[in-house]
Amino acid sequence: MGITEDLADQLAKDTIAALELFENEEVIQDIARVIGAGSVTTQEAYLTAARVRLSEKRGRDYLLQRIAEAKAGKAASAPPPSAEDDIEY
Repeated sequence: MGITEDLADQLAKDTIAALELFENEEVIQDIARVIGAGSVTTQEAYLTAARVRLSEKRGRDYLLQRIAEAKAGKAASAPPPSAEDDIEY
């Protein structure tokens, strides 16, 4: 990746790691607004990194849940409802 993507990805990782301190994911949009005031390119890279990382986390959490259910002999739970509207971009 280039410097823009590297910096944006690191900021997205740090933001996601800090999400447990906040009651919602609004901080992602707040940081995106701050970044966008200086660089729309960096803002887009940051939002992409945040979406990809949050999506991967949700997918991984569901996979781990399904594995645990299978090991316990339980019926597979349905995937969670679509989360695409969780964050306003």
